[in-house]
Amino acid sequence: MSNNIKAYDNVLELIGETPLIKLSETVKDFPGNYYAKAEAFNPGHSSKDRIALHIIEQAEKKGILNPGDTIIETTSGNTGFSIAMVSRIKGYDCILAVSSKSSADKIDMLKSMGAKVYVCPANVSADDPRSYYQVAKRLHDEIKNSIYINQYFNELNTEAHYLSTGPEIWNQTAGEITHLVACSGTGGTISGTARFLKEKNPKIKVLGVDAYGSVLKKYHETQEFDKDEIYPYRIEGLGKNLIPTATDFDVIDSFTKVKDEDAAHMARKISQTEGLFVGYTSGAALQAVKQLVAQGEFDENANVVVIFPDHGSRYMSKIYNDQWMQEQGFVDAKSTANEQHIEYIK
Repeated sequence: MSNNIKAYDNVLELIGETPLIKLSETVKDFPGNYYAKAEAFNPGHSSKDRIALHIIEQAEKKGILNPGDTIIETTSGNTGFSIAMVSRIKGYDCILAVSSKSSADKIDMLKSMGAKVYVCPANVSADDPRSYYQVAKRLHDEIKNSIYINQYFNELNTEAHYLSTGPEIWNQTAGEITHLVACSGTGGTISGTARFLKEKNPKIKVLGVDAYGSVLKKYHETQEFDKDEIYPYRIEGLGKNLIPTATDFDVIDSFTKVKDEDAAHMARKISQTEGLFVGYTSGAALQAVKQLVAQGEFDENANVVVIFPDHGSRYMSKIYNDQWMQEQGFVDAKSTANEQHIEYIK
């Protein structure tokens, strides 16, 4: 093989060092400067590549994961895809327990990576034996030589972002970041990134994004788990019906809740104006920014980094599908037709 050929050994070498992209049209009336940390540029198209590789490599180093073993995880889709991708390259079997709220696109992508997928009902309590948490635990107990990643309660989830996402953002902004805006699901991304940034500059404000129907915002404010906060919602990978230990609430300054409909429309707006084809949670993150602007959170000197967690291709059957948007009551027939930009020649 020629030493002159410049090639990566595999896609795992492409994880991290995602670009920071200045936003323009979507934030043109906002004070300050806004930048997207575009995690879709990871090879698995989401920020979850970072934790999948880090957790699996740490398990290998500790000797608890060996060739031919099985990796099991709970996922709303993105972590599962990343774990399946890493498993394919490293030679592990992969079993994923997935929420039924996950888009059909995500589930098909998991299967395409060779993972075995269990689809579990979304709207059951975390301790229900049918929940994806309990199904994953049961499979781990039943399958010999398996490990359960358990991203919601795995400190390595947070550590992966402390070691990568945080330093990248600090370096890309030359330390001039004033605000970080990030969605919180497992909490690993926002917590790990925030820990690093606040160690560099404690004045940086970390603004979490939560969903209506999730317990995180109220728990952050009261330290009380209120089950009455829980009800079904549509955004994937955002919010929780339990309190993940991977979330470090001490490094998060505040939470903003966003509505399903607003997040969906914002994701579409980003794609149509910024040329960034983003997922549902990216729309949620920028919708939170819009709401924070209305509350006077930012001034002209603000340098705001917004984490865009994944790629729009995972939501073709949902937020980018006009019929699904209509079925949710997010748009009426007239506005849907105006958004289609399609004319059929007969």
